[in-house]
Amino acid sequence: MNKRYDLVVLGGGPAGEKGAAQAAYFGKRVALVEKDEVLGGAACNTGTLPSKTLRETAVTLSAFRSRELYGLDLSLRRQVTVQDLLLRESAVKATERLEIAANIKRHGIELFRGAASFLGPNAVEVTREGAEPQVLEFGKCLIATGSTPRRPSLFSFEDARIWDSDEVLNLDAMPRRMAVVGGGVIGCEYACVFAALGVQVHLIHDRQDILPFLDRDICAVLQGRMGALGVTFILGDRVTGCDSTPRGVKLRLSEKELRVDAVLVAAGRQGNVQGLKLEAAGIHAGEGGVISVNENFQTDQPHIYAAGDVIGFPALASTSMEQARMAMVHAFDLGYKKSVASVLPLAIYTIPEVAMAGETEKTLLAKGVEYVVGRSFYDRNAEAHIWAIRHETTRCERRR
Repeated sequence: MNKRYDLVVLGGGPAGEKGAAQAAYFGKRVALVEKDEVLGGAACNTGTLPSKTLRETAVTLSAFRSRELYGLDLSLRRQVTVQDLLLRESAVKATERLEIAANIKRHGIELFRGAASFLGPNAVEVTREGAEPQVLEFGKCLIATGSTPRRPSLFSFEDARIWDSDEVLNLDAMPRRMAVVGGGVIGCEYACVFAALGVQVHLIHDRQDILPFLDRDICAVLQGRMGALGVTFILGDRVTGCDSTPRGVKLRLSEKELRVDAVLVAAGRQGNVQGLKLEAAGIHAGEGGVISVNENFQTDQPHIYAAGDVIGFPALASTSMEQARMAMVHAFDLGYKKSVASVLPLAIYTIPEVAMAGETEKTLLAKGVEYVVGRSFYDRNAEAHIWAIRHETTRCERRR
């Protein structure tokens, strides 16, 4: 027999978990479908938590004269792997997975393991190897399937020295020279991490500005600090060819060639819509697998909602959670909130971190809004000088 639910949620990442919990809290019968063996999505398993764990290790190691504090001497033991540096990653991920599972159980949400595909506008089929398919009928549906790294065909990802952002945490040995292709959030964050670990990093971006959504004054300061950390910028240029050789990877750019030990391709992400059979439900996905939604997070079908990475920018865990909650408030007319906050914070975990909220000078100019600019510089703060002393100590150590 088919099972009937008030809500079926596709995806067990931040948006899926919080959307399901929101509806279940108000007494709705909810099913959550997750195709991976573990809950938490990219935020828990391949992206946010692992990369931030690596970042904290890099910051700690680069701040001390003696790297033997963590039992690692990066200047001598070049065969060190990222796994050596992720001493607490497994424990952090395990704890988070348990918290997510406990939250789902606490709210009485029924969990289905397998891949979901639409049979029509009011039903999905869940399939799993070795098990009979199950059909879940629903009144409402939330698509929260997340995203995966985009993999341009120009790069041979079969080569163990060429990674996407999900693979980089499994690299076998720390490279001496690496190229990061892409000047977005992921590219800039990893460029900082590897530079702080003593790797010679070249960041290649096809525009003149990294992080184009960021305020230009802030971006200029960040770019300066990244340069001081050891990141070399190649801006306004693109990779036209990538050749694997016994001595490394050769990147052909518009005007030069670059030889490195490894390449991280951070060319954006694409929505996980493959296999969902959206057309059966009457839903269209645009370029990059992004599902278009209205201000209430409704898709082409008003009773089917979408939230999180699968609807595009900003694709952050915190905003994804809030989008899903708001979608469920609208779906079931819960009435306790009317919209997602108009100003949401955005944080980038580069070294140093950058955060912003609200409009930038560029967006205000585009809207014709009058504004006043105020600037306060962190380098005039005593704490900034303390940080700078630590940083300069590390740089002196490298030169020796």
